[in-house]
Amino acid sequence: MKVTVIGGGSTYTPELVSGLVAQQHRLQVDELVLMDIDAERLDIVGNFAKRMLAHQGSLTRVTLTTDRQAAVTGADAVLIQLRIGGQTARLGDETFPLTCGCIGQETTGAGGLAKALRTVPVVLDIANDVRRLAKPDAWIIDFTNPVGIVTRALLNAGHRAVGLCNYAIGIQRWAAALLGVEAARVEVDPVGLNHFSWTRRILVDGVDVLPRILRDFQPEVLKRAPFPQDLITLLGAIPSSYLQYYYTHDEVLERLHHETPRSQVVSELERQLLQEYRSPLLTEKPAQLTERGGSFYSEAAVDLLASLYSEKETVHVLNVHNDGIIPGLADDDVIETRCRVSSSGIFPMPQESVPPLMLGPIQHVSAYERIAEKAARSGEIDDVRRALLAHPLIGQWTIVEELVPRLLEASAAYLPQFSDAVDILVHEH
Repeated sequence: MKVTVIGGGSTYTPELVSGLVAQQHRLQVDELVLMDIDAERLDIVGNFAKRMLAHQGSLTRVTLTTDRQAAVTGADAVLIQLRIGGQTARLGDETFPLTCGCIGQETTGAGGLAKALRTVPVVLDIANDVRRLAKPDAWIIDFTNPVGIVTRALLNAGHRAVGLCNYAIGIQRWAAALLGVEAARVEVDPVGLNHFSWTRRILVDGVDVLPRILRDFQPEVLKRAPFPQDLITLLGAIPSSYLQYYYTHDEVLERLHHETPRSQVVSELERQLLQEYRSPLLTEKPAQLTERGGSFYSEAAVDLLASLYSEKETVHVLNVHNDGIIPGLADDDVIETRCRVSSSGIFPMPQESVPPLMLGPIQHVSAYERIAEKAARSGEIDDVRRALLAHPLIGQWTIVEELVPRLLEASAAYLPQFSDAVDILVHEH
């Protein structure tokens, strides 16, 4: 089996390698191809990956390449973990919205739109290579943010793809530790979209224990979910941490004006990690990697990959087409939901009725994501305006007109589809 990782020079990659080792009883990978456009970084991370696998006695062969087409040729599965423009572009996502009085964050609001505009065309190019060169039944697993918008683009273009986030597995492991049970006995049942969801049920052996958790573990819940207790009680659910940008907008906006941007923190952490990875004595992922974020990413990704090539059906929380699961959304909207997964395919599980308190916001953000995906493909400035106007964190025309030139200027080097408009708008600005 050949597994290709696009963006293999990421500091996350050792997490993935660790996951492959842990799951080798379920998934035998003959060749792991790490592809990246940054040859130096690929060499550092790739050689560390080789040492990790050798240390565990793994027979998996690691191939390093900067040639994307060679990387995907004959692949059984392609994992995409990209950051177009790196942490520098992320810094723009986190700062240019603040100048207009808006939330600055890499997957939410105007910053999230900028990231989508940079990312979708590149991912679609990769997917087209996969369609031409990989095995006919190859899966694309997208871990690239914003996952919901990127997955929408992949699915709407007819690719055999699925989106994956580590949020649900993080809740699963947290709940298992809280209750003192094995993680395998716990299932998380969220409703909503990627980075915009509520955990309405946590099942242990099929029994919902969320009411007990909300009642008996209030301090732990509040530590996990940064929201007022009364809000969580009203919802009867655990909101995704990304909902803080909506439910506590003004407080978060004020905080962001005074915090060091996350991109700067991560840049320094990545510098330290890459320095550690260079050591020929290092054969296991360092503890410091947990500070990078993406906890349990490796386990979620490899577990999903193993399930896709197994006859045994297992449950995963994935980003897939709605296809009638949530009434009130279009079939081609992309939701984050529980799915049954095996070599037979991916099958979303039914959702309980969604109350208006959650359904309304889901519809609103889903409408924005539809327009954002279109804007990334069309290269039309008016589609960018429409997306910003549709976003619940923005929605004011004067702010939209301020944001557009700032967004285009911050990401200009990575928006070839907008090149003519960028020159005009940035010059006028």
